[in-house]
Amino acid sequence: MNNDLLFTIPKKFHKEEDLINIFNKHPEIRFVSLVGIDLAGNDTDERIPVNMFLRDIDNFLYGTAIQTDGSSVVLPGIATLNDGKVDMVADTNSCWFVDYNYDLLDPINSKPIGTVRIPCFLIHNDTPVDSRRILKNAITLMEEEISKILSNNPEILSDYGIKVEDVEEISLTAATELEFWVKTPNDKAHIEELTTSEVLQEQYWTRTKGNVRSAMEETLILMENYGFEPEMGHKEVGGVKAKLDSTGHFNHIMEQLEIDWKYSSALQAADNELFIRTLIKETFRRHGLEVTFLAKPISGVAGSGEHTHLGIAMKLKNGKRVNLFNTNDKNHFLSNLGYGALMGMLKNYEIMNPFISSTNDSLKRLRPGFEAPICIVTSLGQSPEIPSRNRTILIGLIRDTQNPLATRFELRAPNPFTNTYLCIAVSYLAMLDGIRYVVNNKVSKDALLKEISKEAGEKATYLEDSRCYRSEENVYECFSEEEREIFFGKAPATVYENIKALDEDFRTKILKNDGVLNDKLINSFKISVLKRWTTEIVYRIIPGYAKEIKSFKEIHCLEKSLDLDISNWKKIQDLRLHIMKDSMSSKSLFTRIKDAIEIENYTLASELQIELNSKMEELRELYIDYKRNLLDI
Repeated sequence: MNNDLLFTIPKKFHKEEDLINIFNKHPEIRFVSLVGIDLAGNDTDERIPVNMFLRDIDNFLYGTAIQTDGSSVVLPGIATLNDGKVDMVADTNSCWFVDYNYDLLDPINSKPIGTVRIPCFLIHNDTPVDSRRILKNAITLMEEEISKILSNNPEILSDYGIKVEDVEEISLTAATELEFWVKTPNDKAHIEELTTSEVLQEQYWTRTKGNVRSAMEETLILMENYGFEPEMGHKEVGGVKAKLDSTGHFNHIMEQLEIDWKYSSALQAADNELFIRTLIKETFRRHGLEVTFLAKPISGVAGSGEHTHLGIAMKLKNGKRVNLFNTNDKNHFLSNLGYGALMGMLKNYEIMNPFISSTNDSLKRLRPGFEAPICIVTSLGQSPEIPSRNRTILIGLIRDTQNPLATRFELRAPNPFTNTYLCIAVSYLAMLDGIRYVVNNKVSKDALLKEISKEAGEKATYLEDSRCYRSEENVYECFSEEEREIFFGKAPATVYENIKALDEDFRTKILKNDGVLNDKLINSFKISVLKRWTTEIVYRIIPGYAKEIKSFKEIHCLEKSLDLDISNWKKIQDLRLHIMKDSMSSKSLFTRIKDAIEIENYTLASELQIELNSKMEELRELYIDYKRNLLDI
């Protein structure tokens, strides 16, 4: 790595004169790329030669020099075939990153070729339609509303010993972290091997070795160069030991890792996570390793999360920062606004969830037993003096009694492919709903703590009477599945079950009341999720399952087999036929699902997908038992 490379271009250098000077000093930066984020979370990536950019720099920075069309971005129902032009407008108020191609060196100075990635907004018929703008609008709304609330209710600030005139601005902060699986190409590990290692906690925070260590360390160094302030990289719970080959190199690598970095402003945090994801993938690739950010790349083994941390702070005119969620009241966990924000997310999570867990893969991760949340429930702690570390809940309250600025919420459901822009946006919109309830009704901290801690069936003013919203216990061990569904609500089992909430006006009103989202954007998002769900089932999940089913072959020898072996194989064969094989008189599960999708009977397709997933789990377990009882394999 070159130490004299330019890694970022802060917003103070986005003027024409400064940019010309930068490009002249760094001829290795050869391209510019405008980065827009569609409703599916995909980022655009193109290469515009720097000379072309400089020739029309005013239009690139302040106009619409670049356009794309509806076939290039996920905006169904908005950018249509007969009205597909989408303008890309640069965001000059964000930090720009320089993305280097370390596989291609400049022939003059031997530095890697660089591309300036410029975040932008996508505009269709003069209307913003992209994920970045949705988040930006949510941030603006939240900051303005909090400022109004404090101005109209100055008594709120008495908790902090300050006055309204002391406040300079409101700042929304966010942070994400990335878990991911890394492996040597084409290598596979047996599920039993991975599961056993996970149960024994053989990999968690153990030493990284060989090219995995080198790739992680290089990633952390690069993150420092970009100013991301990495906090740590370490092994996660999943994985098996690598093997040393005859050349002294490790192969058969299959490990789960995590990398964390410092928080930032909400929009910048989303931009940072998007860039870091690519940085990790490219760095590990240079070391001969594949990275996957899938939420559940291996069934039966720990998936990968992307816990999202959310906070609100005040910047005072004297330069100090004050955490609006923190309280100086020793009898409480949160301030009034903090309780309101938490209650807003808990009450409205059914309408947040479609934007957070919108893929088949994401819902595969959200299963009991893998520290992944399935219940709409929070934990505050046994007492205000003892911060909670309950890892079985959906929204954690993170506190440090010695550091008031650390108070924040940890949303544990997102995964590395969650659209972070929309996730943060809907989280703050839900928070605002709860904050408005608290302020408009002048609710005390005592009353708020009582309501959030209520039992199921106990009457509530803001939250639902039938639900329970707080637990300091392990919700998987202390409650049965039936109890969890009664107390915390039933988690969606399929993508279709999840996005049905978008059809319920009483839920979507918190997204639309202030114009951050509207019916057109919500419908476009829903169409894109529905299309991806059905396409993945037909062209990825079913073919993948078919390949797996075909690999479950009869391997016992009749002369040496016992009646149990024959019985085990018959169960397997019956299940294989039920799932995959059509006959003259009946259709397989595969065919019935495809038929339901073809006629757009999504309710039936969803029910059949649940059956399919259950049958596949049963089939895998049967085949493991079958093989385990055979002596000659």
